[in-house]
Amino acid sequence: MDNNVPTVSEATESKRGPRSYRLRVGIAAGVVVAAAIGGTVTAFALNSDSSSSGSSASSAKGSAVDGPLSTRGGDIVDSKGHKVVLTGVNWFGAETGSFAPHGLWTRSWQSMLDQIAHNGFNTIRLPYSNEMFAAKSKPNGIDFKQNPDLKGLTGQQIMDKIVKGATDRGMMVILDQHRPDQYGQSELWYSQSLTEKQWLDDWTQLAKRYEDNPRVIGADLHNEPRGQATWGDGNPKTDWRLAAEKAGNAIHSVNKNWLIFVEGTDRHKNEQFWWGGDLQGVKKYPVKLKEPNKVVYSAHDYGPGVYNQNWFMAKDFPNNMPAIWKKHWAYIKQQNIAPVLLGEFGGRKTAGKSSEAVWQNALMDYLKKNQISYTYWSLNPNSGDTGGVLKNDWKTVDKNKMKMLSKYQTPLLSAKGKTSE
Repeated sequence: MDNNVPTVSEATESKRGPRSYRLRVGIAAGVVVAAAIGGTVTAFALNSDSSSSGSSASSAKGSAVDGPLSTRGGDIVDSKGHKVVLTGVNWFGAETGSFAPHGLWTRSWQSMLDQIAHNGFNTIRLPYSNEMFAAKSKPNGIDFKQNPDLKGLTGQQIMDKIVKGATDRGMMVILDQHRPDQYGQSELWYSQSLTEKQWLDDWTQLAKRYEDNPRVIGADLHNEPRGQATWGDGNPKTDWRLAAEKAGNAIHSVNKNWLIFVEGTDRHKNEQFWWGGDLQGVKKYPVKLKEPNKVVYSAHDYGPGVYNQNWFMAKDFPNNMPAIWKKHWAYIKQQNIAPVLLGEFGGRKTAGKSSEAVWQNALMDYLKKNQISYTYWSLNPNSGDTGGVLKNDWKTVDKNKMKMLSKYQTPLLSAKGKTSE
């Protein structure tokens, strides 16, 4: 999602539509939850009857995963070959002018991480902007009475706290280059305010910074390529596949353990789709890295609450949706080409007969059936067109959303260290 959030009070975000229109929406940034599985036969543990606030997977015993992670066909696996399924959530804010995850004006970061883990998410997708690393970028929108240990820290140092806190609680972390600066997303991996070199340098410093934490599992290289972005045409200024290979190889030159998450573009040939959601080009032009078995493709997919695409109005909806998902991104997993992470999807309505509720539940069933990893958009309630797992008070869990999400969650890793810093 595109988070055009200049101030905390204006927590609004622009969602990507299939063409040039944009909708004003709430902020989105990603916290992805990675799930670990203890064996190849039992690929994941389901908690389908959890009707509470979603504490499904928290009751499951922490899993053991032997890093580093890699890929085998359509699966993510650990070093012993056991399947790992990521079932996480996005926690955004560090990509905005706050330069820190949102909600810290209401509560402590420790209590938020405790709640994420309690609700069974095994991965957090954590968005950031490159501007966050600049010396002039001062974190704000934080209640320092509730977060005294964050006072005086840089955005990077706050990220360090969040990352360690999440991984100590048994969650995996995916870092997401969401925007070049606080003012909005960019179509390409570089922009007027961000050079390709800086983009690469920031990724390599992050890969080095977290190389000793095996639960920081990888890099979502660039959020929602679209517009000028192409796939496979060989133009070094626009070919997103080539840029992803360059970044993946740069990251692996300093940290060979990371998975490289590569999003799609917004179109294939003349066919428009969601921003970052179209991966049809992978068939002919896969991403090839020097380090083998490290590419996970990532798509974003949204419902009628973001834009009422024609497929939501089809007579056979929602039975028409699996073919659409398969065509644009799921075929990669189904054909055993590579793993797929659905890095963003979400919506306000998850219960009832509205097309959005029907769509969300059909998608969750599809992800579960195909064992596709996901990170839900979003934890934050201030994503304007989707809302969040948390309600507007930043504390209360939306029980309908957690009832839906808990149908398909894999266990957290075993906690380590203290869980209350």
